Amino acid sequence: PAAARPAPAPVSRSAFGGPSGASMFGAAIGSDLPLGASEAGASARARAAEARSLEELEAALRAFDGCPLKATAMNTVFADGNPAADIMLIGEAPGEDEDRQGKPFVGVSGKLLDRMLAQVGLDRSTVYISNILPWRPPGNRSPTQAEIAACLPFLERHVELIGPKVLVPLGGTSAKTLLNRAEGITRLRGRWFDYASPGLSGPVPVLPMLHPAYLLRNPIAKREAWRDLLTLRQRYPG
Repeated sequence: PAAARPAPAPVSRSAFGGPSGASMFGAAIGSDLPLGASEAGASARARAAEARSLEELEAALRAFDGCPLKATAMNTVFADGNPAADIMLIGEAPGEDEDRQGKPFVGVSGKLLDRMLAQVGLDRSTVYISNILPWRPPGNRSPTQAEIAACLPFLERHVELIGPKVLVPLGGTSAKTLLNRAEGITRLRGRWFDYASPGLSGPVPVLPMLHPAYLLRNPIAKREAWRDLLTLRQRYPG
């Protein structure tokens, strides 16, 4: 098994820099955020920057009250899988099953994701899974810009602490947030991008993929998802 990676040093600002950085996403939407959202983002950055381990980051996230989704969610959904894995999958937000069980991708979409991974020789012991948001939006609605901005510093630090060799955002919200791109997932999927962060040893390749929930609604798109999985495994055979 892969050795655990040492934790990077704390950062004092948003970890993402450069044209593909998620901090630019936060800056771009800042003028549209409701009153108090900027303060929530600043609090999140300060708390996340202090975390030296995944345990500390999870504790900081659970103690954070700057996102109103926390008040309506049953659980904080932090992550699942192997923290030493080379591949980090990032979904959008917990659904009803995930909120109930406190783990990402455990519902119908999660079962499809497990089958997809198994087809290319992967499982939850060989990947690491998290989300843009740790709390379920009511009714499984799309997250707002303010909700994403409030939680973004925790995701930034999460990626730094894992230090993956490749990031796989699942779905449009995840891909656009990580890459600061306006295109939808059907345009972003299957293409390689770079993700930069001062807390990482270098740029991390990013391969956006279709979300399993999208595939359940559009089974014909499974052909594209299969091609993307093969692209991932060709570059990272394990």
